[in-house]
Amino acid sequence: MKRLALAIAGALGLGGGALLSAWPAHAAADPARGERIYARCLACHALAYHRVGPRHCGLLGRKAGAAAGFEYSPAMRQSGLTWNAQTLDRFLAAPMKVVPGTTMTYDGVPERQDRADLIAYLRNADSTEACRAGEAAGR
Repeated sequence: MKRLALAIAGALGLGGGALLSAWPAHAAADPARGERIYARCLACHALAYHRVGPRHCGLLGRKAGAAAGFEYSPAMRQSGLTWNAQTLDRFLAAPMKVVPGTTMTYDGVPERQDRADLIAYLRNADSTEACRAGEAAGR
């Protein structure tokens, strides 16, 4: 990717450094940091059980509005979303814009790195003791 940027910079007559300095630099996602960010979610959510918001065990790959036993807003049930890294990133950035009418009135997680870390934590959540215990209990 950097080679492509250098080639484009050369073709445009720019110094390679000028273009590469504008190239987005993102740190790798950190699930341990994501767990700390998840503390913001705990007012409404838990991993293994429903609270004001639905549980997060089994979130990735699940259709939005489909966790058994939780009463979702019609907007979430009809959103057509399936939770993966991309849909979560968009939703966490601006929940009410991505799913107008959602009852999740949280403003969102504005920082891209915070969202990446949070998603990395949620990706690993199913292997936590809380999720394994919930699975054993039959949720």
